[in-house]
Amino acid sequence: MITDRAIAQAYTDLSSTCGGLKEDYFGLLYLEQEHAIPRERALNQTAFGGNDYAVDGFYFDEAKRNLYIYQFKYSESYALFKESLQRLIDSGVDRIFSAPNQDAAKNQILIQLRACLHENRNIIDQICFRFVFTGDPGEAERSQVLDNLRERLEDQKYHIDGFFKRDVGLIVDFRSSTGRIGGVTIPKHTTHFKVPMNELMAEKGSAGQQLHLGMIRLKDLQLMHADLGSRFFDRNVRYGLGESEAVNRAISRALRKTVIEAAEEPEDFCFHHNGVTLYAERVEWSDGECTLTAPRLLNGAQTVTTATGFLDANKKNPQLDANSDRYDRIRIICRIITKGDARFITRVTINNNRQNPVEPWNLHANDEIQLELQDKFREDLGIYYERQENAFEQLTTEDLESSGITEDAKAIQMLRLTQTYVVSDGQISRLSRMRQIFEDDKLYEQTFRSSRLKADARHILLCYKVQFRLRKLSNDIRQKGENKYSFIQRARLLLWALVCQGILNDRDLEKNAEEYGQNLVLPAGYSEWITRISTNQVRTLLSKLMQDPAHSRQLSTVSH
Repeated sequence: MITDRAIAQAYTDLSSTCGGLKEDYFGLLYLEQEHAIPRERALNQTAFGGNDYAVDGFYFDEAKRNLYIYQFKYSESYALFKESLQRLIDSGVDRIFSAPNQDAAKNQILIQLRACLHENRNIIDQICFRFVFTGDPGEAERSQVLDNLRERLEDQKYHIDGFFKRDVGLIVDFRSSTGRIGGVTIPKHTTHFKVPMNELMAEKGSAGQQLHLGMIRLKDLQLMHADLGSRFFDRNVRYGLGESEAVNRAISRALRKTVIEAAEEPEDFCFHHNGVTLYAERVEWSDGECTLTAPRLLNGAQTVTTATGFLDANKKNPQLDANSDRYDRIRIICRIITKGDARFITRVTINNNRQNPVEPWNLHANDEIQLELQDKFREDLGIYYERQENAFEQLTTEDLESSGITEDAKAIQMLRLTQTYVVSDGQISRLSRMRQIFEDDKLYEQTFRSSRLKADARHILLCYKVQFRLRKLSNDIRQKGENKYSFIQRARLLLWALVCQGILNDRDLEKNAEEYGQNLVLPAGYSEWITRISTNQVRTLLSKLMQDPAHSRQLSTVSH
């Protein structure tokens, strides 16, 4: 067990020669304890002070043939690893394994690490990135933000394989200094996909991004989806919408006519399809073949899910086997983007989906604040936050349980949460301009400001659930005076905002938050509570406002 006293003592003994902060000595003590190595050796494998590439320490286990690369946080908060993971993704892995000489000012730990890599190049079989802190690694494992970043770190494996010139294992895990482990994670899916495809053209962006254009088989996109599952859509704004959408029905009909009925030629399919857009960490062309490293679909989820659904629906149809070559011949235009950072890819995803009937709030599904909110509601309440349209219905009970979700009947929806934030802020007029909130960066940042993450999730939920009782609340007020409160049916959003304020200012807020703010259920006690706020406090306030002629005119003309 690494104690505060031990860290303070190490800092006192060594800071005059090693420098750094007291917290840096947590890593030193962990290496000594975990790998049973003498202090002199541990000192050469630990970073002290500023570290540009998120490497705080390393150790090579010759017996196990594992190289451990560490990031240490002397804290119970796993959230501190976000910046470290991002730094590793953006440049750290590249600097360690591919381009070490691009930074002449790299610190001593990277020099030592590179020396270890070269000396043991032929015997290292596995790279293990370990993120060590004092908190619960299980919570880190369930974090949507860290899961997203970890997957992107795993996608950098091609740098590692390139250095060793062979396939080397990669493990990423979170663990506590007490010995608890959140679960060893090995990359779950194929990293490289080889597809028959010729490059038709290529363009370079202003910051080194690259765009490749070619014709890809629909079959290969469907196979990528089959292997990667929902991860194939991680950079997209939503999951497939199913046969209820006209576009998807049209694609399904075209596939049936082409493959099952043989009434249309496969080569004609691409003329009626807009194509898809992929992002890949790396793209390599050779003799009519394209190798995609860690591909993700930015636009085209409807096409891929419809193709999967078509194959599943016809798996017992003998014509599908008989005409399988026709399916194999279907190709569509494919744009492949690489060498773009996260912000650039987000912009590309949004702009590629504007041409389709996608609501503006869907386009922000993968923003960091949305991932943070998903973590918040899971951690605080065990409730799923549906930032991607239709994502919740795709998850099984087992999926929800494994990710720490205890509420398996309903999810908090992005648009409804946005409306809750807006009314609780008293910005009622913005509710008639919901699209603008997601299209105007300033309004979006105001609505989804970082302070939302510090708010009590139970209080948010209490206000969120009011919207499902607005009709009843307005009827209850109207019954107190049919003519006097006739306007209330058209003023439900005002009613919602005022009830939220009543909830947040109620003297029994904490008691009711504990009882009614833990799930999405609408029990009788909750309904009775907000009814009292509505018919007593809110109605009284409205009554007083109506005594003022100016307010009376405004209330009489207010619209939903």
